[in-house]
Amino acid sequence: MTILSEVERYKLSRLIQELRSKKGRGTELISLYIPGGKRLDEVIGMLRQEYSQASNIKDRTTRHHVLDALTTVIQRLKMLGRVAPPNGLVIFCGYIDVGIPGKEKLEVHVIEPPEQIKVWLYRCDSRFHTEILEDILREKDVYGLLVMDLSEATFALLKGRRIEVLKTVTSGVPRKHHKGGQSARRFQRLREQAIHEYFKRVAEYASEFFLKVPDLKGVLVGGPGPAKIQFVEGDYLDYRIKEKVVGLVDVEYTGEEGLRELVNRGSRYIKDSRYVYERNLLQRFFERIVRDSDLVVYGEREVMEMMKYGAVDTLIVSEGIKDRILEVECLSCKKTYKIRVREEMRNLICPKCKGPVRVLSEKTFIEELIELSSKFGVKIELVSPNTEEGEMFLKAFGGIGALLRFNPHASKA
Repeated sequence: MTILSEVERYKLSRLIQELRSKKGRGTELISLYIPGGKRLDEVIGMLRQEYSQASNIKDRTTRHHVLDALTTVIQRLKMLGRVAPPNGLVIFCGYIDVGIPGKEKLEVHVIEPPEQIKVWLYRCDSRFHTEILEDILREKDVYGLLVMDLSEATFALLKGRRIEVLKTVTSGVPRKHHKGGQSARRFQRLREQAIHEYFKRVAEYASEFFLKVPDLKGVLVGGPGPAKIQFVEGDYLDYRIKEKVVGLVDVEYTGEEGLRELVNRGSRYIKDSRYVYERNLLQRFFERIVRDSDLVVYGEREVMEMMKYGAVDTLIVSEGIKDRILEVECLSCKKTYKIRVREEMRNLICPKCKGPVRVLSEKTFIEELIELSSKFGVKIELVSPNTEEGEMFLKAFGGIGALLRFNPHASKA
């Protein structure tokens, strides 16, 4: 099973987002999924049959657009060899509606997916069908989480670097009292029965939430008292879940705070998860900052300078950075510029003559940093802004920092 790097995941997510935003004037956008190893001459033969059928489309514009798109796809396939690559091929092609009749623009996207596709699909529709590509983005690094005591239990999934809280259930178990005698024994029996029923409910929810997760890597159970041990060691959990329990962890809290504590304290049981990897990476960054080390920098200008020196070992970038890089053309003075804008900025004007501009191309600032890291041969790590460490990195350090191989400005003893 392929685990995508965060850079691959980011690129694919951006591409899918772009494709989903495109619409056709009619049912004239082609989506083609070709499994790995399939002979491309067979695919071309099928597309020629589609071409013959499309020749009968009554609407002249739609007919022209579909035939043009099919011709473009066939031409591209002829350039790609005899068989599809091991991971397969995905092609999206068609005339995109830009809001002005007669000004539709032909686009073609040829993609070799980062993970093997086994589905053969041809669709001609008013939108591109990206569902199979979206399934590649489905997080496959998943652990079940359960924090519990005799008052409540909270269920969650750790998906990559994100904790998805599912449900909290209360126990209804009465607190202990200190009265003696026969009533105390009767109360104790009732309390034990309530605990038994509560554990049964927790096990039922565990089955409901965890058994439906394909390729669940493990289940981590925590809590502030012995209830977690009694529950796991008792005859409550479905055997398929019980054999996936990777660890029992003492934590001080239940609820969402307990879940975060469970993941942090139980990191040795899930050390191959993206959540733990990012936490350890950012802790290394913070530790170097605290030690006032020469081998760490943060801030865009400082990081860029170190990249030019070839001093950067690892570039760390927060996915919380929403800036975009636009290439624009002024409609008045005809000059072209690259400008950087915040996500919410609108009504752009020419920086020279203040005239209106049109956007020629667009990419995110993160995509720009990915390209720069490739140019300078630097390892890049994209980190989530939704963890405790990730939020601090974005807010306190601007979401961009670097671990250095050396510092050219460091004083020599």
